[in-house]
Amino acid sequence: MLKEGGSSRRAVVEKIIDSMGGKLEAFYYAFGETALYAIVGMPDNVSVAAFALTVAVSGAVTSRATVLMTPQEIDKAAKKIPNYRPPGK
Repeated sequence: MLKEGGSSRRAVVEKIIDSMGGKLEAFYYAFGETALYAIVGMPDNVSVAAFALTVAVSGAVTSRATVLMTPQEIDKAAKKIPNYRPPGK
């Protein structure tokens, strides 16, 4: 059972994300193993890591981040050709 209202929790999440230069795009509660989903825009992956570390240290919740990429970012990645040779070849 929630000890504080759902709106209050959303405000707490939004505040920490804002403090890191990010923006809370969407916030949903869910049934099942994962109780909350948030779509967040952050300035960079370092900010995401800092957020995850802060939340983990609190011990209050566990989190998992999935980095989403735009079609333009995928196009840019496809044009990069790394110098790679599989082991043993």
